[in-house]
Amino acid sequence: MILKVGNIHFSYDSDETLKDVSFEVHQGEMLSIIGPNGAGKSTLLKCINHLLNPSMGTVFMDNDDLLSMKQKEIARKIGFVPQNSVNRFSLSVFDTILMGRFPHVKRFESEGLRDFEISHKAMRDCGIEHLAGRLVTEISGGEYQKTVIARALAQEPKVLLLDEPTLHLDISHQLELLELLNVLTHEKELITVIVSHDLNLAMRYSDRMLILKDGKVFKAGIPGEILTVGALKEVYGINAEIRFFAESKTCIIPISKC
Repeated sequence: MILKVGNIHFSYDSDETLKDVSFEVHQGEMLSIIGPNGAGKSTLLKCINHLLNPSMGTVFMDNDDLLSMKQKEIARKIGFVPQNSVNRFSLSVFDTILMGRFPHVKRFESEGLRDFEISHKAMRDCGIEHLAGRLVTEISGGEYQKTVIARALAQEPKVLLLDEPTLHLDISHQLELLELLNVLTHEKELITVIVSHDLNLAMRYSDRMLILKDGKVFKAGIPGEILTVGALKEVYGINAEIRFFAESKTCIIPISKC
């Protein structure tokens, strides 16, 4: 299975935010989309999910034309975790996850046994079974992020889209969440696309990377090959060093603005 994004253009009024964006991601891969503020990263996720309507371009999952589908159909294929997710209502963790079954429930019908079983499995996969009866207003930020990821998993998607999933989390919870996404991506053979501002974590966990600059693809490929000192200077306007450690781990150290 391949997610193919082809020649996407999108404008807010007369301002063209995305310009001829193309890339593809394969099953079992995690792609990080990086770039400076205003590069169009979040807009691109919403175009893939057809929450925004591109003025030009295509989004295919194998032979399925996602931009021709209704939102309920797309939600059976794509799980979307937006930035800051949604407002926390006074629902239990389990009931919040169960909401992910909405795309599969027929009109005027209630959730059935299978919907409950799938929601329980999503909760187990994210390691939050012990929180099932807790209100989402009473849990931590990291626990809430796992809850909304579990809700997306309950949709039984082939693709996960996450907009800055580690935002507002401390470094321990950032690592924990990305380890979880890494395991889910490879064990469930998902296509996972993440928008991130943390270049070091993106380098560490991504199979592939897409760098956006001014709404265009600056580079795409293997993180260690495309996120170079030169790229950091041209895209972010910074002088930086890249240090290499054992097990192919790298660390980007910003030195100064250019």
